[in-house]
Amino acid sequence: MKIVIMAGGKGNRFWPRSVEGKPKQFLALTSEETMLQLTYRRFAERLPAGDIYVVTAERYRALVMEQLPELDESNLICEPDQRDTGPCVALTAQRFLRLGEDDVLVTMPSDHHIPHIGELFDVLRKAEPIAARDRTIVTLGITPTRPETNYGYIEAAADVSFDAAHRVRSFIEKPDIDKARRLLKTPNVYWNSGIFIWKPSTIAHYMRQHQPDMWNALQGSEEEVRTAYADLPKLSVDYAILEKAEHIYNIPVRFEWDDLGSWTSLERIREADADGNIVHGDVYATESKGSIIFAEDRRTVVIGASDLIIVSTAEGLLVCHKSQEHAIKSMVQRLEQHEGGMRE
Repeated sequence: MKIVIMAGGKGNRFWPRSVEGKPKQFLALTSEETMLQLTYRRFAERLPAGDIYVVTAERYRALVMEQLPELDESNLICEPDQRDTGPCVALTAQRFLRLGEDDVLVTMPSDHHIPHIGELFDVLRKAEPIAARDRTIVTLGITPTRPETNYGYIEAAADVSFDAAHRVRSFIEKPDIDKARRLLKTPNVYWNSGIFIWKPSTIAHYMRQHQPDMWNALQGSEEEVRTAYADLPKLSVDYAILEKAEHIYNIPVRFEWDDLGSWTSLERIREADADGNIVHGDVYATESKGSIIFAEDRRTVVIGASDLIIVSTAEGLLVCHKSQEHAIKSMVQRLEQHEGGMRE
């Protein structure tokens, strides 16, 4: 079994700390180590270094090697461009198949909070023999604890098909709050963790079947792939193949897990002060409650303001009510269009 850590995203929802030249996976958000370092080193405690890979955009090659000097560069897979997880997973499968390797892969994001890695490994060992079967995919579904609108969901069958694994009936897109409340009460429905266990040949099979143009574009020389990659559609692996694949099984899990996808997700990870504020840097807050305040470049004083996200960096200043956090990503995209690209 080999681990493939995907570290090529933009992390716009963490603007202005996360910027194009240094997105969130390269930031220390929950501890003194960056998200990438935490993820890699937790796996390194359990597996040989040769079995852990990182896939990222070419532009982040030097940043990965700077943060993970212990990573052999041959275990770094670089995408020519950022085209979402569909092309990323396809390129990764190509890399292994060209080397004649077809060991089970665990593909997972670099920004997940999984403090008890031993519990994850116990589940992965159960998943490995299932995923070793031809054309078989295993997902890890997190037992939901709240109505969550920022995650996709997995609906699984009630009966067990393999050891602890249930056949996946459908993938459910991120719901609105009313649907999320209904899903919380629905049996055999789980959060989609984005952790998938499969062989490179399985990825290749479903890519050929459901995304033949994408797969064929990756068949040429290194230079041909580089040229073709920029024209590939931006597709998540869920849309590209998972929602269409036939043999997918879900293993329900209950270990501590979180997807650090936005500023408010830090409230579930970091310890708040007596007023419920999460602060970082030179911050003074009075008569203010339930806010997230990060100050990197200046002293920041907050008086009589509650339930805000306030982030000050050299890139910019963000002041946002927590209820409007969903608008950060679209605002960053508007800034990119206006400026012709965010500063790095």
